[in-house]
Amino acid sequence: MRAYLAHVELPNPILTAAGCAGTGRELAPFADVTRLGALTTRSITMAPRAGRPTPRMAETPSGLLTSVGLQGPGVDAFLARELPWLAERGTRTVVSIAGGSVAEYTALARRLADAPGVTAVEINLSCPNVEDRGRVFARDAVAAAEVVASVRAALRYDVPVVAKLAPDVADVVAIARACVDSGADALAMINTPIGMSVDVDTMRPVLAAGAGGLSGPAIRPLAVRCVWQVHAALPGVPLVGMGGVTSGRDALELVLAGACAVAVGTTLFHDPYACPRILRELEELLQERGFDRLADAVGVAHRPAQARVDSSRTDASKIDLEESSL
Repeated sequence: MRAYLAHVELPNPILTAAGCAGTGRELAPFADVTRLGALTTRSITMAPRAGRPTPRMAETPSGLLTSVGLQGPGVDAFLARELPWLAERGTRTVVSIAGGSVAEYTALARRLADAPGVTAVEINLSCPNVEDRGRVFARDAVAAAEVVASVRAALRYDVPVVAKLAPDVADVVAIARACVDSGADALAMINTPIGMSVDVDTMRPVLAAGAGGLSGPAIRPLAVRCVWQVHAALPGVPLVGMGGVTSGRDALELVLAGACAVAVGTTLFHDPYACPRILRELEELLQERGFDRLADAVGVAHRPAQARVDSSRTDASKIDLEESSL
């Protein structure tokens, strides 16, 4: 079951989400990483980072709160040890990058420009902009667009740039459009929304940092909503759907909403065999519904709605939250 990430052909539509497959070595004993659609690395930074203090992970009902702090060895160690290991095995690798300034993102892209084994570059926009009072790039269309444009200019033309968007913004379509207009070849959504949990016995936050990113099944409706809205507004843009995918049914839901590929994240922590299982389940569900190709199912959930409107797809992307709550 072939899939495409922009112009790059993938053997199947199941990817890992950033930070959830380690360096690839951790997942390899359980699943053949070369048979993934692609493996997405943890977000790579210029310098090594120790991450935030513990505790930095906590379970919640139907989800997981994390505040790891982009722990990693830095780009030099990544290029020396992690990327070559993946490239030697023929793994399709989407390199996630994170920075605190446009200049840092640009520098990372330049380091990756000629590195062998890079299938695509995913821009983690959920990072604070140190040059703008720590305002997160993903929440500002202008700042997000500036990062995308700088990364696109620094990379080879044949390496797709994927902008990863956050759901907790006023208008995800506006952010998506700004990224595409600035050179993003595809969009990934969603990154983790911010959540928090308080221990009623200690009467303190369960995470040392207080708040953290919420992932897992609890956020899947947010992911479906974002994919739906962006596909309706930008139907020609490839979307990688992610957020709470634990089964083939979950993956199909995102595909029907408009995703052409699906990333699996948090469930890998307790089920490292999840990716091949989810792919198998997705294939069976598509066959049961009469789809010969994955592409034929992408965005199918929009068709009845689109038939009822004579305005643009942008208008169709606007969900009347007041009406839907009745």
